[in-house]
Amino acid sequence: MPPKASPRVSVILPCRNAAATLPAALDSLLAQTLADFEILAVDDGSTDSTWDVLCAYARRDARDGRESRIRALRQPHTGVALAGNAAVEASCAPYIARMDADDLCLPRRLELQAAQLDADPTLDLVTGRVRFGGDRGTREGYAVYVDWLNTLETPEAISVNRFVEAPLANPSVMFRRAVYDCLGGARENTGAKPFPEDYEMWLRWLERGARAGKVPEEILIWNDPATRLSRTHEAYSLDAFARIKAQYLWRWLMENNPQHPRVWVWGAGRVSRQKLAHLLEMGLEIESYVDIDPSKIGQSVHGVPVLPREAVPAYSVDAPFLLTNVGSRGAREEIAAWLLAQGYQAGVGFVAVG
Repeated sequence: MPPKASPRVSVILPCRNAAATLPAALDSLLAQTLADFEILAVDDGSTDSTWDVLCAYARRDARDGRESRIRALRQPHTGVALAGNAAVEASCAPYIARMDADDLCLPRRLELQAAQLDADPTLDLVTGRVRFGGDRGTREGYAVYVDWLNTLETPEAISVNRFVEAPLANPSVMFRRAVYDCLGGARENTGAKPFPEDYEMWLRWLERGARAGKVPEEILIWNDPATRLSRTHEAYSLDAFARIKAQYLWRWLMENNPQHPRVWVWGAGRVSRQKLAHLLEMGLEIESYVDIDPSKIGQSVHGVPVLPREAVPAYSVDAPFLLTNVGSRGAREEIAAWLLAQGYQAGVGFVAVG
């Protein structure tokens, strides 16, 4: 008998205490229009009936003599990121799709992402538009983040905006296995200062030049339960995000800011300044703040003057490098448009941070 051919896509599905949401997630995968895939579901030390759910689905999918598309793995609890690594290592497909046990794939997700990777060999990974699956009334912040993600439509936009927030919805990504083998998976979070493993991985990949494409259609319903790790785990605290972001942004500035470590910062408010604390510890020098608030203009913050936007010179190689650090809705886009009119480009002369 000839050896079984490798599937086109391996779906990586870490699970921990996910018995309540796992059936819907698996149903959404088994209903995909792309037929040639496998699901590597890793029970990461669950204490509920997650393993029983996985085994039942695997048996059901193997009916009529067909080999099940679900490969259930079990391991002691290591965390979702390392469980994902274990699944990738056990996979045998050229394309790897991430998925979480509390989200839902739309039917054409795998088909559309695999087709885009097939069509463009310069892409290392592909995401897609996602639909917010929570209550916008009570989870407005996460909903606004999803809206922002959906505006990042090109490899360039995804890359240059990676210092605002994570520019990829982790469970929406499909990547080439060869890129994972080259750049590595999630790093173990064993230090005294935890970090968001998925965000660190994407920062590392983008720093190394990985190109991320985007399917211009919704491919995933990204739910936002109260138990989501980004709400409950210290590795996903605001400070943890700021700390890992600062490490990668500092290196990016060393390569892309001709005036490094000197910058101008657009946004003189207290919250904006707090976001730069780790960069200031690393040696960032703020020469001026820029703001449009009349009550701030003409003042100084710790000896640094606050200037109106008209004080920003037209772009030249000698112009100050700007960090745009304003998070109010629509402000980031307005600032970018104003700077573009002065000859700046995102990543050339300024970069948005968050």
